[in-house]
Amino acid sequence: MRARCGARSVAAQLIALIVATLTVAAPAHAHDFWIEPSTFKPPAGSIVSVRLLVGQDFIGDPLPRRSDSIDRFFLRQNGADTDIGGANRIEPAGLFRMPGEGTAVIGYSSNGSSTELPAARFEDYLRQYELDSAIDERLRRGEKGKPGRERFYRYAKALLTGSAKAPTATQALGFAYEIVPREDPTALAGLLRARILYQGKPLAGALVEALWRDDPSIRLSVRTDSQGGFDFALPRPGVWLIKSVHMVRAGFFSGVDWDSHWASLTFEAPGP
Repeated sequence: MRARCGARSVAAQLIALIVATLTVAAPAHAHDFWIEPSTFKPPAGSIVSVRLLVGQDFIGDPLPRRSDSIDRFFLRQNGADTDIGGANRIEPAGLFRMPGEGTAVIGYSSNGSSTELPAARFEDYLRQYELDSAIDERLRRGEKGKPGRERFYRYAKALLTGSAKAPTATQALGFAYEIVPREDPTALAGLLRARILYQGKPLAGALVEALWRDDPSIRLSVRTDSQGGFDFALPRPGVWLIKSVHMVRAGFFSGVDWDSHWASLTFEAPGP
């Protein structure tokens, strides 16, 4: 009996260690977060399932719905917002019926989640996403050798192609960090014109990347201009992921050092 209890104890400790390791490692290796609907071109009245994916290089694992992590999860079409429902801890994360024919937007924002990384891994992560201001501030504060304590928020959007252009595609959803097209990219072949908003205001100097789902090695990058704007000449039709991250110093009583905001936009670019 004692041998069995001991074996169970060792097994439980091993499982706990593996879970803890995965929990700590995930933010460093799989930070990108995006929405992939079952189709980017749903006809009116059809059922659409929504997957939330986390990974890198446009390769990700689906996340089940977690109600405690969701701040907002909704569909906007023709100026009306409808909550996207689903079963908790089930994948796909949501289901809805496409209400109309115009371009629509799926929006998702998360509650904050905290994590801590060892100093070297945190510095690697900052360099990977070219978060130079955070690197410089850690150096100035003498924190280069200290672990990185971070609280991150996710803001993901997906555009659903409608039968005609609609202003919905170019409207801000009110997220703290957001990629907002200036023209509907689902109706404009080969070009994305957009801007980055932080707390509702244009953000200059933000790094923005674009990845093509059929071949993630096709990667574009640009920094936003003084008005938060950027343009991408998309070389291929198909599904694209646009992503950006912005990190700011957290408040003194927050329990972390940094707040990071992760924005993504997915859509299907038309052919010529």
